[in-house]
Amino acid sequence: MAVVLILVLIVVGSVLFHVLSPWWWTPIASNWTYIDSTLVITFWITGIVFVAVILFMAYCVYRFRHKPGNTAHYEPENRRLEVLLASGTAVGVAAMLAPGLIVWNQFISVPADAASVEVVSQQWLWSFRLPGADGKLGRAETRDVTPENPLGLDKNDASGLDDVIVEGGELHLPIGKPVHILLRSIDVLHDFYVPEFRAKMDMIPGMVTYFWLTPTRTGTFEILCAELCGVGHPQMRGTVVVDNDADYQTWLGQQQTFTQLTASSGAPPPAN
Repeated sequence: MAVVLILVLIVVGSVLFHVLSPWWWTPIASNWTYIDSTLVITFWITGIVFVAVILFMAYCVYRFRHKPGNTAHYEPENRRLEVLLASGTAVGVAAMLAPGLIVWNQFISVPADAASVEVVSQQWLWSFRLPGADGKLGRAETRDVTPENPLGLDKNDASGLDDVIVEGGELHLPIGKPVHILLRSIDVLHDFYVPEFRAKMDMIPGMVTYFWLTPTRTGTFEILCAELCGVGHPQMRGTVVVDNDADYQTWLGQQQTFTQLTASSGAPPPAN
């Protein structure tokens, strides 16, 4: 009976902890409520299965407890039970996967009017690049990274000369406008994650990964690295600020372009 009681208490305690827990999601600040909905569906399915399995175990322990003279019934195969279990498992897994696949398709289908912003990671620093007056980001290669050119921009690409460079500072985004986030790592595996945006993606050396979002409320939010990237991983934090349009334009006008950054470092000016 003690085992039965323990199993029942595990179920009750787990459900109460989930319902009453003070640790919950931060208020959302982007369009990705779909991700919250997908997580809730997963919680419901796995929660129901967890409760059913543990209570069934408690029932079996009580119902088939040892009694003098009782013998076990041996049944090596039960096709009906196997079909039922396999079908139920398949339906449950499909119910968890289907919403995720739908949201993933939305997550990587970038709107045509989304503005591009590049996030560059390295141990243990976040840097950002935004298009200049031409509205286009120039080419960049990790092999071109130098102290004077920290993001590895191609100096022969005219599209990159007016790119706005923010090294180790805050990233500002305008509210209510879709943003195409391009992700690039200079050294090891990192992951760009803003909990309030519900959006994250691995940053893989040699690749440019991406996702998109639309900020839905102004405020200041913390950027975290969600991959263990070395001894400085816990300190790899940054800040993203969602502004109204006027504040965003003011901030943008205060930032240095690639040409200005190169000139201030004393490096030879980019070729035109």
